[in-house]
Amino acid sequence: MSMLKVIEVLAESNKSWEDAAHEAVATASKTLRHIRSINIENFSASVVDGKIALSRINAKIAFVLE
Repeated sequence: MSMLKVIEVLAESNKSWEDAAHEAVATASKTLRHIRSINIENFSASVVDGKIALSRINAKIAFVLE
């Protein structure tokens, strides 16, 4: 049996929400091992001149405790 821990993270990207999710996992993996999943709960964006300038996500990342 594995014991999991879940942390909440905020991430942003000037490309897309998907890129923000990739950034969240990449940044978390610098200090966490055995990441198992990401659950994206909220999407938001900043709009400049009628275009999305910055995509943001609020997500939960689950990883296995050692």
